Amino acid sequence: MKISGVDIRPGNIIEYEGGIWRAVKIQHTQPGKGGAYMQVEMKNLIDGRKNNVRFRSAETVERVRLDTKDFQFLFKDGDMLTFMDKESYEQISLPADLLGDAAAFLQDGMDVVMELWEERPISVQLPDTIEAMIVEADAVVKGQTASSSYKPAILENGVRVMVPPHIGAGTRIVVDVYEQTYVRRAD
Repeated sequence: MKISGVDIRPGNIIEYEGGIWRAVKIQHTQPGKGGAYMQVEMKNLIDGRKNNVRFRSAETVERVRLDTKDFQFLFKDGDMLTFMDKESYEQISLPADLLGDAAAFLQDGMDVVMELWEERPISVQLPDTIEAMIVEADAVVKGQTASSSYKPAILENGVRVMVPPHIGAGTRIVVDVYEQTYVRRAD
C-alpha cells in the first residue's frame, strides 16, 4: 500500500531502497521557505542499521503489510526475550534490541503481536499503553506555574517519565509505551 511521505507514523513498516524499515521517530517540519517535510528516523529490521530520511508530501513510500501472530511474553534471559505462540505453544527467542526502548515495558504473561516477514519474526508490537507503578518521584518545586510544570519520576521498570505535580511515589499510572509519556492515573 502506497502512503504519502508525511503520513508515516512511528511504528510503521516501510519498504525503502530495497530494505524493510521501521519508523522509529518522526518530526514534521515546516521551514519558512520551501515545502513541509517529514524527518523520519528509521531502523532497518533485517540488519539493524539506522537512517534519517526526509520525505516530502509529494513522495510516496510502500507501506509493508506483515503477517501477524499472537504471542505471549514468557521471560527474559540475558539479552534474549522468550515468547510463546498462543496457538501452537511453540517458543521463540529474540534479541531484546529488536524491541528497542519498548522492551523495558514487557511484563510476564503480556500478550504481544509478533510481526513476521516471509515467516521470519522481525518485530514485536506491545500494547500502546500499560499500567506501571512509580517508585520514585521528585518533590514539586514551589512557584512553578501549574500549566506546564511536570516533574521527573522513575517507574518500577527503571524508565524515567515526566508526570504532573500531584502524582507521587507509589501511584499507578498509565504510560504510553512508544512515546514513554504519562497518559493518566490508573483506575
